Amino acid sequence: MHQQEKENGQRFAPSRWINHRLSVLIVLVLMVGLLAACGSTSENEGAAQQEQKTAEASTTASSETAVQEEETVETAAGERTVKDEMGHDVVVPAKVERVFAPYLEDSLLTLGVKPVAQWASGTQGHVYLQDQLSDVPTLDFSSGLPSPEALMAYNPDFIILHTANYAENGVYESYSKIAPTYVFNNASGDVEKSLEVIGNLLGKTAEAEQAIETYHAKVDTAKAEIAKVADGKKAAIIRFAPRGISMMGGNYFSGYVVYEQLGLGKPKLVETENSAIVSTEVLPEIDADYIFTVEQGPGSMKEMTDTKVWQSMPAVKAGNVYAVEPAPWLGGGLIAYGHVIDDTLKALTQ
Repeated sequence: MHQQEKENGQRFAPSRWINHRLSVLIVLVLMVGLLAACGSTSENEGAAQQEQKTAEASTTASSETAVQEEETVETAAGERTVKDEMGHDVVVPAKVERVFAPYLEDSLLTLGVKPVAQWASGTQGHVYLQDQLSDVPTLDFSSGLPSPEALMAYNPDFIILHTANYAENGVYESYSKIAPTYVFNNASGDVEKSLEVIGNLLGKTAEAEQAIETYHAKVDTAKAEIAKVADGKKAAIIRFAPRGISMMGGNYFSGYVVYEQLGLGKPKLVETENSAIVSTEVLPEIDADYIFTVEQGPGSMKEMTDTKVWQSMPAVKAGNVYAVEPAPWLGGGLIAYGHVIDDTLKALTQ
């Protein structure tokens, strides 16, 4: 019996040893798995933390970039780009302080702006504006526009050219290198519209609107007064210039004020024309009740007004000839137009 048990014990001993080894292996595998899981978890947590940090850094960087961009927009927010009447893209500064706008001084002063320099023929600027421009330097235009070097001395930060002719022969290209340059096709063609444009460019929109409203009130009052004494009457505006003698039509300058705004009739010679050449031969054709003479320099006016043909004209016989100052009557701005209204009203009602 004992011998049999001994033999049986020897027979089964290896089996128990194998089972023991398997148990140990299983435990080891489980432990390695747990350790791997812990390591994996740690790595995942580390990766997640790193990803979060990266995201936070990215968000912070994006926020800083956004702030920088916003500051850039705010810095340049006052600047704007407009297209002038010649098709140029013009960058208008946020604040214009030093303006050069030759032959547009009337409109500048209407808006309360003094230019850095003024248009002049020789040394004489617009006579009717010198009470406000006497301390402003002149630039001579009698031989053409000033050189870029001459203009640079006044350090303008914005330039406005009143006609396309001023921008020719490379002037626009050279002036626009000095400062942003806006070019009108012809600012004198519609003074009120030009004033509105200039007001917009210089941040003076409200001033432009108020000036136009005030001017219209002046026109309405004067027109009503003139209608009382000259309803249905005609007026001729004769310009005596070195280039010749002409009668003005109603498209620009004083002709626009007298005919289109104050309502006086046009002589037949300028009913459909903007101007007409005047000679002693055509004087009898001038069917006008009033004559305004605009003399630019001595000579030609006396030669004509001393003739018998002139003396025989109905307006001359009636004493209805009025000499007016040429500067405002040939000026393109509301200040000039106001002078024309005053002169016309005085001539016809006093």
